[in-house]
Amino acid sequence: MVHAKGARIRVRGLQPAQVLAGLAGIAFLVVGIIGFTRTGFGNFAGHNDAGFWRFSGNPLMSLVRVVTGVIGLLLAFGSGRARTFGWLLFIGYGLLFVWGLMIDGLISTNPFANAGNPMDLGPADTWLHLGVAALGLLIAVLPARRTILLPEDETADEPTVVEHRTDRTDVIDRTDRVTDEPRRRSFLRRDHKERGPEVTREERPPGLAH
Repeated sequence: MVHAKGARIRVRGLQPAQVLAGLAGIAFLVVGIIGFTRTGFGNFAGHNDAGFWRFSGNPLMSLVRVVTGVIGLLLAFGSGRARTFGWLLFIGYGLLFVWGLMIDGLISTNPFANAGNPMDLGPADTWLHLGVAALGLLIAVLPARRTILLPEDETADEPTVVEHRTDRTDVIDRTDRVTDEPRRRSFLRRDHKERGPEVTREERPPGLAH
């Protein structure tokens, strides 16, 4: 592709990463609030039977989901910020996925075995976190829509300043015209004064005494 000389490529408009980050933030916020309505705030980091569909959860996990939703909505207002939210989802929920595998016994060595299961993670939650981590990676690497700006487009956005210039030759011509007129008038007046007595002499009738 051949671009014009001086053209610039810039990111403009609402980006797909921002849309996905906003939708993910809303989804986390809604699920977290629903989790609070079902479990309440009792037994904050313990086991709770009042789960959400096939997914278990306690108030601590609902709080994590609400915080994730709020962060997603805040970071969805910028293209770079939305990608940062994607990396946070990929790293954070990727770690939760690995920890869920350790809790379920799919990975024999669990360095956090003494911590127990404070988020009440089950097998369905573990695979859900894998999907969330994949969504975060997609948001982080999703290409942005770019527009090519030509130099004319950039100058069109800037306010135009009109400069009023006066041509020196025009000013000189005007001054010459102004100065020429008094000269012509003075020349005519001088000529009239010089030729005045001669006219009066010729018009006097002969024989009159002075």
